[in-house]
Amino acid sequence: MTVPPFQPLSVHVPLGERSYRVLIGASVLGQLAGEVSDFGFGKKCAIITDSNVGPLYGNAVAEPLRQAGYTPTVITVPAGESSKSLKVVETVCDEMIAAGLDRKSWVIALGGGVIGDLAGFVAAIYYRGIPFVQIPTTIIAQVDSAVGGKTGVNATHGKNLIGSFHQPRLVLADVQTLQSLPPREFNEGFAEVIKHGIIRDRSLLGRLKVPNLQFESGQLAAIIQRNVEIKAAIVAEDEHETKGLRALLNFGHTIGHGIENAAGYGRLLHGEAISLGMRAAAHLSRQVAGLSEVEYGQILDLLAYFRLPLVLDPEIATEKIMAALRTDKKFAAGEVRFVLTPRLGEAYLSREVTLDQIREAIELLRQPAG
Repeated sequence: MTVPPFQPLSVHVPLGERSYRVLIGASVLGQLAGEVSDFGFGKKCAIITDSNVGPLYGNAVAEPLRQAGYTPTVITVPAGESSKSLKVVETVCDEMIAAGLDRKSWVIALGGGVIGDLAGFVAAIYYRGIPFVQIPTTIIAQVDSAVGGKTGVNATHGKNLIGSFHQPRLVLADVQTLQSLPPREFNEGFAEVIKHGIIRDRSLLGRLKVPNLQFESGQLAAIIQRNVEIKAAIVAEDEHETKGLRALLNFGHTIGHGIENAAGYGRLLHGEAISLGMRAAAHLSRQVAGLSEVEYGQILDLLAYFRLPLVLDPEIATEKIMAALRTDKKFAAGEVRFVLTPRLGEAYLSREVTLDQIREAIELLRQPAG
């Protein structure tokens, strides 16, 4: 389906010398060469993509660059979470070296959150750091992971444990690319949208129950814009997560990441694991932060509306999840730091949640959500 034309939307991410723009619109892929023309980039670049996205959009990005005098090298990795590994990083870097990319070259991350994290990390370490541009092609990447500069890969004992802060120079969020997403991948992105509403803007939650939202692209672009504004504001205040504010973006992620790890990366989509984590975090918010039963129910209702899971597979052992939690970056020096919401639109970082309460919340996920 062709997305009807509408004026592209823009969000400024204010980080001083590392500031950049997020451009949200239909068919903005072809604007890449023009957007980067004043950045002083070298003529050689790597387009890092995956086996799903590359065949769909690789040429749409590469050809305009060639016409503008650039020499893009397309590097395709297998689709899926398994590509977020040091082994794949090494393979990608070797391909870039073989193609003659040097410290004046740059990287384009073309794909979802996995590609953004992988390509951003490659850019952060290649020749000790070269620029990169994010072109996110999923809801979850456009509203969250493509903005903020967190890059990295997974380790055996946990998600995103090996990484770096490396801000993109530009983000192009083309809503046209969202039309190719299967329903499951489209829906998973709304876990992060719901999270942003819970922690910062309850009015956002009221904008989500719209029939055929995926086809109302101007409306969808506006929702993406609001999410980027929320993420950008938090990142601008706490870029390197040293003040505790950026940690609020981890609502639902502590247990969610543990579930991802315990299940085996790739079994659950990221947003699906975060949905389960948010049900658990909302339950703990009832216990510790005073979240009302009504608002607890509203969170579950929205997750269910987007067909996100609320019940944990019995084969995923609680103790395996707990073991993964203990290596999570959000556990500082053995101290549990857990994001809670006392009411929709607000959140804070709590040190009152105990490991026993977390274990009980995980067990609650085995029961139907009533």
